[in-house]
Amino acid sequence: MNTRTEQDFLGNIELPADAPWGIHTARALQNFPISGTPVPASLIRALAQVKKACALTNKELGYLPEEKADAIISACEDMLISGVESPLPALQGGAGTSTNLFVNEIIACKAEAGVHPIEDVSLHQSTNDVYPTAVKVAAIQELHSLAASVEQLQGTFQRLESRFAHIPTIGKTELVDAVPLTLGAEFGAYAEAFARDRWRTFKCEERLRVVNLGGTAVGTGLTAPRSYIFLVTDKLREITGLGVSRGENLIDQTANADAFVEVSGILKACASNLLKICGDLRLLHMNKKIKLPAVQAGSSIMPGKVNPVILESVMQIGIKVQANDFIITECASRGSLQINEFMPLLASALLESMELLNAAAKMLANHAEGIVADEAECARQFNSSIEIVTAFLPSIGYERATELVETFKKTDRSDFLIYLTEKLGADLVEKTLAPQNLMALGHRE
Repeated sequence: MNTRTEQDFLGNIELPADAPWGIHTARALQNFPISGTPVPASLIRALAQVKKACALTNKELGYLPEEKADAIISACEDMLISGVESPLPALQGGAGTSTNLFVNEIIACKAEAGVHPIEDVSLHQSTNDVYPTAVKVAAIQELHSLAASVEQLQGTFQRLESRFAHIPTIGKTELVDAVPLTLGAEFGAYAEAFARDRWRTFKCEERLRVVNLGGTAVGTGLTAPRSYIFLVTDKLREITGLGVSRGENLIDQTANADAFVEVSGILKACASNLLKICGDLRLLHMNKKIKLPAVQAGSSIMPGKVNPVILESVMQIGIKVQANDFIITECASRGSLQINEFMPLLASALLESMELLNAAAKMLANHAEGIVADEAECARQFNSSIEIVTAFLPSIGYERATELVETFKKTDRSDFLIYLTEKLGADLVEKTLAPQNLMALGHRE
């Protein structure tokens, strides 16, 4: 096998002659033999955008020769078009240094033209400003996709709200019959929850726009020219189309990761809604008020069995996102002094949560479109529930309502609605239990 030898201050390493990276990546692969979770592709893409912004800045200010700068810029653009899969695991020490050096080496190998991965590609940069900035860029881009998926989810449930608005049903508290409402109102409540998720997801981008690019190692900008520090974030904004801005206090932005915890909390809220609503849909399906689309055989032994697998998958995503929130919180709080050493795990958990929620929202929206109501079963359960009498309290009072219920229990009848009609008259029953009256937000005097 043809090889090449590369050297750093620790010694020499032989690499395959056609290896697309260099000695620093080779050492990282030796040091972190961890399988399972690679560095997120969205983070590698964001790092390429950051490196392009840095090269454009250094070219404009004359710190890089034009030929080298153009070669770096071209290599970054190639990475953005074709993508690069990282061989490195997400769980790596060094606050992201291995991933930063990997991207530097990939760009240098692509660029050729005598481009050095540190002297040229990483000019005026540190992992400590480049990596957190790239995490924020990747996170904002993922948030845009997530917000669009949650918007689709909200729209789906709003359509179901309208579709089921005419169907009376019995609400439940403590899993026991409570008071009447409409099936549409139940789905309208879900739509409102997703509307809040959409708004929160959209707004939390603001928490990620402030970056520390140009701060270098600890936020003081040491080794970087002032002109570069004041220009590089503008270049990043032009490249990404995102409203990123340089932090007023770059030492703070380098040392503290609380913004990621705040964003993760919003993701956890979305996960919480998904868990709750999918759990409700399973109950409604089990109670035969709705029918979920059948998507696959549910058993290898029970013929014809169909399970609510889409809901179960979404719920598992919700649990994973909640677990990731704990990881992100831990990572942010474990940083020390002027750096957060655990940024790689934080980045992996945060971006994974966004990707998972994006998938979950799309899955649930597409699945929910096929939900149908069993109107006959809803009517049967509604008519047989003694709790529909609660709607008549303004007309007949609590004592009279209790008397009707107790008298009915002594019969062998099952249709309470017919019994009420006999006792109170068809006009009062129809008026009181009409869907528009049930949802009128209080009775009229």
